[in-house]
Amino acid sequence: MLDLAVTTRAETFERMADPLAARDIAVGHVDTSERAVSLTDDPFDDYDVGFVYPSRIMEGGVADALLDVPWVNDREAILRSRNKADVLARLGRAGVPVPETVMVSNPAGESELVAAFEQVGPPVVVKPNSTTRGVGVTTARDLDSFLGVADYLDLVHDYRATGDRSFLVQEYLPDARDYRAMVVDGEYVGAVERRLPTAARERGRWKHNVHRGAEAEGVDLSGELRELAERTAEVLDVPYLGVDLLATEDRAVVNETNARPTIDSATKYEDGFWDDLARLIRATCDRSRTA
Repeated sequence: MLDLAVTTRAETFERMADPLAARDIAVGHVDTSERAVSLTDDPFDDYDVGFVYPSRIMEGGVADALLDVPWVNDREAILRSRNKADVLARLGRAGVPVPETVMVSNPAGESELVAAFEQVGPPVVVKPNSTTRGVGVTTARDLDSFLGVADYLDLVHDYRATGDRSFLVQEYLPDARDYRAMVVDGEYVGAVERRLPTAARERGRWKHNVHRGAEAEGVDLSGELRELAERTAEVLDVPYLGVDLLATEDRAVVNETNARPTIDSATKYEDGFWDDLARLIRATCDRSRTA
């Protein structure tokens, strides 16, 4: 039996425990945040491998040092995926289609902001460079509104302890279908389409994040979209990756990626999903032992 350390107690932990136990992988929880952790008396049990590096990088460093295990997605994979601008730059350079996007490194002068807005063209999506779950993402339909959003970001970023001060100005694709494709060890293993309920759309809601009220339904993606998701994981070199795709009638783009994706109900994935995930976990452990 292989012992797997998982640093979340959310849906993913609950959904993976039984399927992986049936494949001789015992799932255990490692609590790394919102607690006091002794640095001299190891508070953690022994594990063979970690699922994905903890979300809080500073606390993750402590857990990494004390656990001393290989991670399915290591620190570099988490940092790379979390940096939205880095992801889009790497993908665009590799020929993977992405939305028209400009990164603004705050503080930036008004002329730079105007140029960014005009390059993308209204309406634009404004999003922090390193948040998740749609936090802080908004739209601006005219230049004054956009400059007002930038003013608010300046106020927030005036706090010296703020880390990432950059934000993205991105084209808005209002009619695009929103998919989360899952890739395990380079292979597409399933996808969901995220849709807002009709009532939410009628109230003007537009974000398709599940944590914002959208519903995730299993879908059978086209071969083109499957290849796009696999190509994304290859370019970023992330073994376990959620790839967010926006698809309109005439194009498809990679919008974001998530190296700590939630596992939805297994009925939404291809047959063999849990076998593929178990193989990746074992391969991660084996590579560490032979290194």
